Amino acid sequence: MLLDRAFDWIPVKTGESSDAVYRRSDGLAYAKIAPAHRSVDLAGERDRLAWLNGLGAACPEVVDWRETEDGACLVMTAIPGVPAVNLPGTDLLTAWPSIIRQIRILHDLPVDQCPFDRSLTFMIKRAADVVARDAVNPEFLSDEDQETPASELLARVERELPTRFDQEAVDKVVCHGDACMPNIMIDPIGFQCTGLIDLGRLGTADRYADLALLVANAGESWVSREQGAQAFAILFDTLGIDKPDKERLAFYLRLDPLTWG
Repeated sequence: MLLDRAFDWIPVKTGESSDAVYRRSDGLAYAKIAPAHRSVDLAGERDRLAWLNGLGAACPEVVDWRETEDGACLVMTAIPGVPAVNLPGTDLLTAWPSIIRQIRILHDLPVDQCPFDRSLTFMIKRAADVVARDAVNPEFLSDEDQETPASELLARVERELPTRFDQEAVDKVVCHGDACMPNIMIDPIGFQCTGLIDLGRLGTADRYADLALLVANAGESWVSREQGAQAFAILFDTLGIDKPDKERLAFYLRLDPLTWG
């Protein structure tokens, strides 16, 4: 059995990856169960969490790992709080500076000591594979890209690669890899970030790969244009970036949907 039967496990969800997620009955741990064809990916998340432990980032710790011919199970400590996606815009804005600080802890880790690669070279190969298998999920695409063939979307991204490779070379950091609001936990009373979850895509990449997802995903929570502009300014002021590169943000938003599938 993949789950420890000494505890009761409560189903939480089945994610986009097809992994099943369970909460332990005492609330202190979560388990992800992956089918056999995704065991390698789940092992990658296990290894990333093990590497991060003790480096200052607030994230789950590995409790147990089990693998059989049918699949694998990763048990992790629970990060307290609620997902940032569940907060109304005003509360998210209160939590926003602490979210940025948690992301920055990752970005400030020594790049040369991180064994996990999420570089453009790696992600473009992944996108090419997803497109070749006709596996792009149209729900991840922007409204204006819904009717565009995936091969054209990939070609558009590839035309920008020379510039983006140059930028990555001077601004590579340890990225979360999927820095979206469901993966950021918040104390619902003090509205401070308690940690980051779903770190299976962590690796070295241009910091804008994270910033693009933060800006776009949080943008769905803001109740006014002014609130969104305030959050944008806080993000880049906190990171010490005087002139945010909006074209670079847009590039990573175009690339990311092509890498899932």
